Amino acid sequence: MISNSIVIMPEISSFYGIVIYMYYKEHQPPHFHVWYNEYQCEITIKDGIITGQLPRRAARLVFEWLDLHYDELMENWNRSERKEALLKIEPLK
Repeated sequence: MISNSIVIMPEISSFYGIVIYMYYKEHQPPHFHVWYNEYQCEITIKDGIITGQLPRRAARLVFEWLDLHYDELMENWNRSERKEALLKIEPLK
């Protein structure tokens, strides 16, 4: 069960003005949400399909981060399905 202390849209990482969220009660396939300035998109974890808009440079940074943290993203997806608190993921440096 989600406690009151768990936000429905937790931020799991941020870097270079890019903020990464993963929501609870989400649809398949496993994915995360990206906010960058006025842009918002959803990116699937397994195959990197973007739904929405993101500038090319920001997308490159997000994909670099995704490659580095694939296992952690899948673990967070599984945690969200179990309604457990999501873990912060190291930002891109």
